[in-house]
Amino acid sequence: MPYRNYPVTLYENLKKMYHASAEHWGEKPFLLEKRNGSYQAISFATFGKEVDALGTQLCAMGLQGKKILLIGENSFAWAIAYMAVICGVGVVVPVDKNLPSEEIKNIAFRAEISAVIASKSCLPKLAGLSPSLVQISFEDLKQLIREGKERIEAGDRIYLDAEIDPNEMRVLLFTSGTGGDAKGVMLSHRNFCFNLSEMCRMFYIDEKDTFLSVLPLHHSYECTCGFLCPLYRGATVAFCEGLRYMTRNMREVSPTILLCVPLLLETVYRKIWENIRKNGLEKKVEAMLQMTASIPSDKIRPLSQKKLFVDIHKSFGGRLRAMISGGAAADPEVIRGLRAFGFQAYQGYGLTECAPLVALNRDRFYNDASAGLATPNALLDIYDAQNDGVGEIRYRGENVMLGYYGQPEATAEVIRDGWLYTGDLGYLDENGFLYVTGRKKNVIVTANGKNIFPEELEISLNKTPFIKESVVVGCKNAKKKDHDIIAVIYPDFSCLEQSFGAHYTEAQLQLEMKKAISGVNASVQAYKRIGNFVIRREAFPKNSSQKIIRTGLAEEVALAYEAKKSK
Repeated sequence: MPYRNYPVTLYENLKKMYHASAEHWGEKPFLLEKRNGSYQAISFATFGKEVDALGTQLCAMGLQGKKILLIGENSFAWAIAYMAVICGVGVVVPVDKNLPSEEIKNIAFRAEISAVIASKSCLPKLAGLSPSLVQISFEDLKQLIREGKERIEAGDRIYLDAEIDPNEMRVLLFTSGTGGDAKGVMLSHRNFCFNLSEMCRMFYIDEKDTFLSVLPLHHSYECTCGFLCPLYRGATVAFCEGLRYMTRNMREVSPTILLCVPLLLETVYRKIWENIRKNGLEKKVEAMLQMTASIPSDKIRPLSQKKLFVDIHKSFGGRLRAMISGGAAADPEVIRGLRAFGFQAYQGYGLTECAPLVALNRDRFYNDASAGLATPNALLDIYDAQNDGVGEIRYRGENVMLGYYGQPEATAEVIRDGWLYTGDLGYLDENGFLYVTGRKKNVIVTANGKNIFPEELEISLNKTPFIKESVVVGCKNAKKKDHDIIAVIYPDFSCLEQSFGAHYTEAQLQLEMKKAISGVNASVQAYKRIGNFVIRREAFPKNSSQKIIRTGLAEEVALAYEAKKSK
């Protein structure tokens, strides 16, 4: 076996976990938050005490056993409220702070919530909620924590002694969607505890690590891997002030681990090369990369890369050892490119329904083109595989959700005989590495019954210099009785300006898009070739995990394509 599992402790529930962490790591900083221009810390011990105090007071307010909506920015307040609710109060319903008021209202209604805990900036969005709901602002939490501490000192143990059933719903997380389309995923303590132990068996994390939290905590990926995992392993979490402040925050806190989505990973890599070109160092850097790539030792090579590219590493705080990408497939060339500079980049695969981990590249056994390996105590399988090995990815493990809230039929569709049918398509290689080829619902089926995976073509298109984002769709062609394969392209307008000047022509733009499509078409089978394209003048709408929202896009493209043909 080319790898080993790291030793871990498996907790029965998250309450026992955070109490153990508070006792073991004591005054070591757990959370860092920017306040009044500098990072302030809250220790493991303080975090544990404040969670207990808030939980005690929320129970005293009659909220035990209730569902509580949580909305706001990544912060001490969010983290303390989340843990307090799930470890003895009731069920937490984390919501994206960027959702429109109507959708928040819809989730609140469907989840049957009794209270809301919200940051000050989110309060205006809650105006449409029932006035009977208990509303608590993040600013109110300090007073509630003080009152909770007084109750504990007076002997109130309602929260401290609250039993946690590891198989009971404690988190209700609504998947990305619009209106009634979003499903409420029911998750338990067992789901999270299993996930944490599996992740840390595969990837080494300890008390010397510092995470920079960039992604929103309401998302299961950031919450489990970027908040609960550091709490589990004694690591520190620093909350980023926002994407535009990321580089500054990295210099301030010197993180060792960054969780990201592919777009962020690609942006980091692109910025590195932009700065290299800006300083006229392209040829010198390319020579240095060739030199370090020739070093045969896997131990010496990374050390040499960090030494040669020390200025680049300093711009990221000087200690960054791992970037882990999730949420969608990352470009393997970007991952290899970052590793060539001495940054270890990996990718994994997960779903909200698995809280979220399904597969992960190990830190000492990885494949840059794949989504990773199944976790040690779970099963990963390909259902109904075709001749090319591609089929629906299914998964079996203790982190599979309890089901969709109030939707037994939808639950029965995706959980069958203990297997979660993911709706994603992919295949496994001889070493067990998983390759995700696309979403089942996005596949374009030709008249001859062949499958075209839009994501495969999009990755190739996005590698070309003048394309920032793309979506490939199939538009029905009544004459051909088949689909026309159309690429919707959002060009990289800044790159076009750099190459052709600020006054480049529409003809130049069209020519470059045609070249890009020709290049992709030359590398794929004939039935996969892109037949035409539509230019988009603004970025695609995205959800909070930076995935492009495809709903209604095919219909929109069909109209634009017909208009283009009629000119």
